[in-house]
Amino acid sequence: MAGPRVVIIGAGVVGAALADEISTRGWTEVTVVDQGPLPATGGSSSHAPGLVFQTNPSKTMTELARYTVEKFCSLDVDGKPCFLQVGGLEVATTPERLAELHRRHGWITAWGIEARLLSADECVEQHPLVNRDKVLGGLLIPTDGLAKAVLAVEAQIRRATERGVRFLARHEVLDVQQSEGRVTGVVTDQGEIPADIVVCCAGIWGPKIARMVGMNLPLTPLAHQLAWTGPVPALAGQTEEAVRPILRHQDADLYYRDRFDGIGIGYYGHRPMPISADDILSVNEAEEMPSVLKFTEEDFEDAWTETQSLLPATKDAKVEEGINGLFSFTTDGNPLLGESLDVKGFWVAEAVWVTHSAGVGRAMAEWLVDGYCSSFDLHECDVNRFEPHQLSPEYVLARDCQNFVEVYDILHPLQPSGHPRPIRTSPFYARQQELGAFFLEANGWERPQWYEANAGLVEGRSIPTPDDWAAQYWSPIVGAEAQVTRETVAMYDMTALKRLEVTGPGAADCLERLVTGKVAKSVGSVTYTLLLDHDGGIRSDITVARLARDLFQVGANGNLDLDWFTRHLPADGTVQVRDITPGTCCIGLWGPLAREVLQPLTDEDFSNAGLKYFRAKRAYIGSVPVTAMRLSYVGELGWELYTTADQGQKLWDTLWRAAEPLGGIIAGRGAFNSLRLEKGYRSFGTDMTYEHDPYEAGVGFAVKPDKGDFIGKGALERRKADVRRKLTCLTIDGARSVVMGKEPVYDGDRAVGYVTSAAYGYTIGKGIAYAWLPTELTAPGTALHIGYFDQRVEAVVAEEPLFDPTMSRLRG
Repeated sequence: MAGPRVVIIGAGVVGAALADEISTRGWTEVTVVDQGPLPATGGSSSHAPGLVFQTNPSKTMTELARYTVEKFCSLDVDGKPCFLQVGGLEVATTPERLAELHRRHGWITAWGIEARLLSADECVEQHPLVNRDKVLGGLLIPTDGLAKAVLAVEAQIRRATERGVRFLARHEVLDVQQSEGRVTGVVTDQGEIPADIVVCCAGIWGPKIARMVGMNLPLTPLAHQLAWTGPVPALAGQTEEAVRPILRHQDADLYYRDRFDGIGIGYYGHRPMPISADDILSVNEAEEMPSVLKFTEEDFEDAWTETQSLLPATKDAKVEEGINGLFSFTTDGNPLLGESLDVKGFWVAEAVWVTHSAGVGRAMAEWLVDGYCSSFDLHECDVNRFEPHQLSPEYVLARDCQNFVEVYDILHPLQPSGHPRPIRTSPFYARQQELGAFFLEANGWERPQWYEANAGLVEGRSIPTPDDWAAQYWSPIVGAEAQVTRETVAMYDMTALKRLEVTGPGAADCLERLVTGKVAKSVGSVTYTLLLDHDGGIRSDITVARLARDLFQVGANGNLDLDWFTRHLPADGTVQVRDITPGTCCIGLWGPLAREVLQPLTDEDFSNAGLKYFRAKRAYIGSVPVTAMRLSYVGELGWELYTTADQGQKLWDTLWRAAEPLGGIIAGRGAFNSLRLEKGYRSFGTDMTYEHDPYEAGVGFAVKPDKGDFIGKGALERRKADVRRKLTCLTIDGARSVVMGKEPVYDGDRAVGYVTSAAYGYTIGKGIAYAWLPTELTAPGTALHIGYFDQRVEAVVAEEPLFDPTMSRLRG
């Protein structure tokens, strides 16, 4: 098959990789256009230093990098290799960084890539120029190395050309044509090219191209310093381009690579230097190439001083050339992949560095040809993941610059983003501040982690203090709030939960086709169910409440759920979906005394018979109209109580006046997370993602195979017969060893899986960690170890749920 007519804008490492990968899959009606010459087009690929470090806290990003390494190792141009696999060495010069290298070793081991922790002496053995007195240790990844980006572009262009792909150099894109909400072609300065699909791989020019179809791309080009020394006497006679590992000195925001008898030095420690995509020179205007700006020597002074300290041999050399090269940065550090919601057929593959380029090429090719990506979990990379505020120019610029500054920083997994804050506040925000809330951030919402007003509850309770790392963004108040929730009653701000409204005469039928459960039930029903992709992988877990015949409220996980619903609405307009989150709010009222708080405030019957578990009803709480849903993610009796934003503070005050005399409290997210893990409740995006199916993830009960057809049903039936891994509950006896997530799990010396969610269970008195493990290691009682920094923490597989397995507290 020749496939549809595809135009790829940009022939750098991403565009060339996509052309190669998509033509391998049989789509050959492909044209690649670029404003520059081939293969060095003048974009970021043309000046990229080529260092490929695969280690990343994101499993997806690591896997994209691993595929890039594997593919580049197989490519050459007339015998010249496209990858020099010299290894990658990260060194520590502070105790904090040394501890961080142990954490990074955990990530890379968890993701299945060979890595070794080195002593200071071993670092010098690997890279003899390193100052032995400066370093404390290092992390070596033998498969890292140097990508020859321009050669890789040329190699992939040749392969794609042999299959019929057409590459057009010196073609500047002036417009993207569209008709009735769909792309029809690309206008260049040398004519029009018809297209059914257009993929923007324009790199630093991406925002400019995307605006041609009205798409707001949250990407900022920032200048990054790269300098080259002249000959280093200690390297005299080196005839190979690179023999030592590529080197990272993250304590000083520096990296290094060989270039024959000289050294390349990359620096992230200077001030952010953003530029608008509109202000980047054209290929013809640029003195060298558009992505290269003049080197600012004053910004490099600290880098050169520190380089001479780490690599003393450079004192006998000079910096002879340098550039400020432009690279793409995003608000969360991840690529921008996927199709525009508003203009069908317009796709982007943006903010992709050389390190991940071939992997992204494969991912996009699968997505385009098959309709989904089977090789990688792309939920962290989907361009439609952002909330509206995350697309504002102020937000994008601030966060992109912050990501540049923090690119090598040691970041705690709970560490909130900085400026601009606060952005989104619930109607309860003023009350929470009065109670001394410690706020973290969730999708822009200020969400309390605990309340200082509850400090007095800690006294007399057994609340162990975790180790120093886990104790960041933690307080013993978290434990007290969790215990009191189980003892009396607590109010939780659940406003950050995404809420969608699905309406119209076709709403029930539409939802039935999208979800794994039966939702076309009686008015008042609430269903926990799943969205699947076409390959049977979990796209989200949601709750669907039927509030009227043609009205459903969906508790979703984020903007990607809204995107998925919107793309699957019937073409006849009988169903509408909208995000009602900004105009509404939610309080979770949970605990054994929850009914004693709520029932006196309303004329409606909130007894067990009056509102059963997983049912909803409309009611007045005092004078406040609410939608009450009897669900609980903390495993206690109670309700999610929704109202409009204008009534939120009134609802809070009404409930609090009733709860306080009964010993009730206001509790935060720290307690919530501990309680949900005691009950074994999964969190999409952390415990399960696109790569997992319901039977692996332990949510197979949400699939009703006897219902009608739904997206992913056929694929899921095939996958059910071949479950080889499971999300598994582990418990830890050591009170201080509270793992944080993403740590490797070992069976003896063999890494067999990785942790997803973890917390201390203040009711059961043990640490809890959920982990993906091979099925043969998931029997309760199986003894394993978790790699935590430089320790091995003993863990044992446990039967779940750990708390209230009979569900008596929820259903009482």
